[in-house]
Parts: sequence; C-alpha cells; structure tokens
Amino acid sequence: MDIIIVGCGKVGSTLADVLSEEHNVTVIDTSERKIESVVNDHDVMGITGNCLQTSILEEANVGKTDIFIAVTDSDEVNILSCLIAKELKARHCIARVRNPEFDKQLVFMRDNLKISMMVNPDYNAANEIAKVLRYPEAINIESFAKGRVDLAEIRITSGSILDGIVLNHLSKRLRLDVLICAVQRDNELIIPNGNFMLRAGDKIHMTASHSAMVKFFKSISAAYREKRVKSAVLIGGGRVAYHLAHQLIEMGIKVKIIEIDYNRCLELSQRLNKVNISCADGTDHDVLEGERVYDADAVVTLTGIDEENILLSLLAKNNGVEKVVTKVNRMNLIQLSDTLSLDSIISPKSITVNQILQYVRAKQNAKGNNITTLYRLVNDRLEAIEFVIRDDKPYLNTPFKKLKLKKGILIASIVRGNELIIPKGDDCLKLNDSVVIITTTKGFSDLKNIFE
Repeated sequence: MDIIIVGCGKVGSTLADVLSEEHNVTVIDTSERKIESVVNDHDVMGITGNCLQTSILEEANVGKTDIFIAVTDSDEVNILSCLIAKELKARHCIARVRNPEFDKQLVFMRDNLKISMMVNPDYNAANEIAKVLRYPEAINIESFAKGRVDLAEIRITSGSILDGIVLNHLSKRLRLDVLICAVQRDNELIIPNGNFMLRAGDKIHMTASHSAMVKFFKSISAAYREKRVKSAVLIGGGRVAYHLAHQLIEMGIKVKIIEIDYNRCLELSQRLNKVNISCADGTDHDVLEGERVYDADAVVTLTGIDEENILLSLLAKNNGVEKVVTKVNRMNLIQLSDTLSLDSIISPKSITVNQILQYVRAKQNAKGNNITTLYRLVNDRLEAIEFVIRDDKPYLNTPFKKLKLKKGILIASIVRGNELIIPKGDDCLKLNDSVVIITTTKGFSDLKNIFE
C-alpha cells in the first residue's frame, strides 16, 4: 500500500520504521534535519514542507494514497491536514488528537469529517495504566474480544505455586482454564509446549477470560485482597494524569497528583474536584516524604522526562511501594526495565503505533479476516493479534491436531458467541469466530498465513 506519514517525531519515525518494511512510505515534515534522519535510516521517500499546503501533498501523490497518517505535535494541524488529504482523494486518514477538549467531539469528527481513525495516546495510556492497577500482581494487561479475553504479563517469584510447574498440569492444578502463551527467560523468548516447566524469574504471558483471570490472581496470591490498590499518587499532572485520575476515581481509588506548575494545578483542581492536587516538585525527595507518597498502594510516574520517571519509580520501589507504574517513551530506556527490576512500563508512543499498525494491517489483509486488535509486546519481539473470521476458509471446521502451525505461533484463544475456548487438539475454527494468535514472527495480516 501507499502510505503518507506527516510528522517525523517519535511516533512518526517509529511508524516509518515499521511500515516501510511492507509498504511504500512517504514522510513529510517541516524540519529538513528530521526528514534526512528518517530517509537515511529507513527505505522511505522524504519531503520537507508544510503538510497544509496542497502543493506539498500533491508532490507526495496524496490522491493515490491508501492511508494518510497525521502525527505532528499539533492536533489542529493533524485534523486539518486529514481534511485536505481527504478532499484530495486520499482513501483513509488517521489523526493523532491529544487535547482533552476534543474528547467529546472525536465521534463527530470521525463520522462527519470522514477521518477514518482518531488516536488519543494519552487517553489510551491512561486506560492501560488503569488496567494494570486493577491487577496489582500483573506487569501488564491487554484485552481482546471487547474485554472478554485478558492477556496478562506476570513475573514468577521464588516460592510461587507456579515455580516448577509443568504447563500440562497447570489448568488441573489451579482448576482454571488458562493458557501460558509465551515465556521470557533471561534474554530468550519462548513459545512453550505442554512439557515446558516454569521457574522463578520467568516472565509469562497468559490468556484467560476476565473472570478466570481474577480467580487466577486469587489462587496465586494469598494476599490478593490486601494487595488491591486503594490509593495512588501520580507524579506529574499532564494529560495522561488527567485521564487516569478520572478512571481511578470511578474505580474507587483515592488519588493524589503532584505537579510543579501552579497554573496547571489550578486547571486540574477545577476539572478534578475529587482529586487531591499538590503543587510541588515531585522529583524532590523531601517533597515525596512530606506528601507521604511512599504510604500509597501505587505510584505512577508521569513527568515529561523518561529518566526522571525511571529514577522516581526506583525510589518508590526502594521505599516499599507495592505497585509502581512508569511512563517511558524511548525504546532504549524501555529495554532497561528488566535490568532495573521496574514493575510496569507504559509507553504512549508504543500504544499509538500499535493502534495505527492494527488499522493498517486490517486494511491490507485479505477479505474474510479482519484484524480487530494488535499488540506488540516484549520490546516488539512478540505480537498478539486478534482476527475475526468473516468468510468461509479451507482451514475452518478442521481439528487443530490435523493442521500444522508455522514455528513460533500459538493460537491463544477463540471467542465463539459468548463462549471462550482455550483451544486444544480437537477444537477447530468456525465462521465468525474471534481468534487470538501469539507469534514471534512479525507482519501477519491474514489468518491463513499462520498455517504450513
């Protein structure tokens, strides 16, 4: 497909990297330096100029573009450039929109202005953090099939009932229908079989229904009820903090925000009347002690500087905070999380890239298989993809034991109507099934490609 990306910041350059492997990509930015950097690093065309000028868009051949993606720093520029691109016959347009003032207008803009997709990375990052705080034992939680299937990342600790268990015995031992999809052991990423034995230190990715996941955490943690997050401190009062505070209050969690900017504190206090707003330097250790940050059940570090967030999270962990969530965007710093023993890393950039990549894959794939959800996990080494089977296919109604999957692929779950199936050898795929696959191979856009 032909794709135009407007804006070569963190998200735009990452999209150019990922999408240029499979598509013809053109990038546009007003900065010649950024264009040169992206063009030198990736197999893309680059144009320096203003994306609101029709001459620049016509130079990029926007009229023959399949997908136009606007991810500049300005919401208004992103929206307006999509409108111009649509008028110039671009087929599909995606705009990144971050200002909370646009929240109530997103549906209107999508439906009436014909912008195919509106992405709010801050709101989506807040959703991810809220999910993690619902399951304090989890490092990360993703959802499929409209919330009916959860994919959780968990670290096995010494003495856990999971330490030393063989996967074939797991469901019987716990009396729950769960599936271990992938295991990180040191630097190795494994799609395990039934004979695989878990051990302390492993990070596991597992799928289950929402209710089974709750029971799973209760079964592996005697202190499950005591670990439930009742209070949270957010260090940094930006857009993610604003969205997250709303959600945590609805969950019954007591919230405090520490923000250094006085005017921002006033704004937050007017918008969040049930949240304790403290105007102070959240990076100052004396302030953290004075605000009794370390007494909270959870601390979420949301400043605009990745390194500050990491250091603050380490400080919170060292002072006994049970659950710590860290906002980090730079990939080289995200990769340090294991070394530094950080709990949960949330990256708004990665969330945005995943959403846009999901949309692109859905548009490129064959008729009959629609990608509805896509997550890139483990520093982009693992993909979890949800397909919906819309058309009759040769592999339908054939037991899995008679089909051969390609190496590095696991069918994690099937949702059929209101039923969740953790697949076994005698199960099969049927029309209208929602299917989640886990794979170490990138780029799947059609379900048929997972079979030999």
